[in-house]
Amino acid sequence: GVVLTVVGVVLTPQILIWMGTPESVLASSTAYFRVYFLGSLAVILYNMGASILQSVGDSRSPMKYLITASITNVVLDLLFIAVLGWGVASAALATIISQILSATLAFGKLMRVQASYRVYWKKVHFDLPMLKQIVTLGIPSGVQNSVISLANVIVQANINAFGASAMAGCGSYSKIEGFAFLPVTCFALALSTFVSQNIGAGRYDRVKSGIKFGLICSPLLAECIGITMYLLAPTLISAFNDKPEVVAFGVNQIHTISLFYCLLAFSHCCAGIMRGIGRPIIPMGIMLAVWCVFRIFYITVTVKIIPSIYVIYWAYPITWIISSLLFAFCLYKLRFPPMEHPIEEKEESSQSC
Repeated sequence: GVVLTVVGVVLTPQILIWMGTPESVLASSTAYFRVYFLGSLAVILYNMGASILQSVGDSRSPMKYLITASITNVVLDLLFIAVLGWGVASAALATIISQILSATLAFGKLMRVQASYRVYWKKVHFDLPMLKQIVTLGIPSGVQNSVISLANVIVQANINAFGASAMAGCGSYSKIEGFAFLPVTCFALALSTFVSQNIGAGRYDRVKSGIKFGLICSPLLAECIGITMYLLAPTLISAFNDKPEVVAFGVNQIHTISLFYCLLAFSHCCAGIMRGIGRPIIPMGIMLAVWCVFRIFYITVTVKIIPSIYVIYWAYPITWIISSLLFAFCLYKLRFPPMEHPIEEKEESSQSC
């Protein structure tokens, strides 16, 4: 967290220049992101605390803390910008205050809970064998998310080349997309936790039923959200920016992408399942190859041939289709080692002992 803070604060102007940020918004963007990076440590602490709670089956507490933080963020945004008139950077300040609040609430519970996972700060230290296990599972996911984020930076740079209206329209879509993706990411995280817990408990029947449930319900839910966004696109974009040219860019992006959300949900669920069974390299490889390398290659080459922003819009559905096919193939062909022996055999061996 400290490293990210320093790197982010120092390199923010250069990163924004690499992204092709228009000169007219460069100063305010720099101020916003420098303040935002100051909250990096709070984000990491909250994610750790929430992961601990979710791993023991407590998903309600992190949800409550996020709701509290989100409400706080909205209230502070209105106070800092609409009432006090502090400018763009104050929006980032409101965000990091809410992030600090969520991290404080998460670790407050972990310090009070009467269970084996209670946190005692005096006992916090490095445990090398455990650290090795965590790093083995965590690094692939971390690398995957980091590189995909880098790819999104390159995608954003291509969007910025179409002007400030395109930048604002796609930015408005990104805000709406963030709400739409929450159920998708929640299903993926829940599947990963559910699968790993039940494998550890030897409940392979529950693993299989949970996988089926997730792969059906998450894409259906995501598609319902996508259809709703498609129908309400003008209203949703106008809520963030009502300029006609900005609304046009945002609506066109929603109409191109939103009906393919079921494929995004399917890919994320498959990735969560594979992490849950201890195979994080597979989703990392697929997502890096398709969502990063291929997406960047497609946009870089195709935009030069067809200089249209629709090329960038279609990069997402195309890569979601490819990743879904690859994940489906892996799920069909891959034999999961923990599930090779059915639960009945385990029960029989326990009885014989």
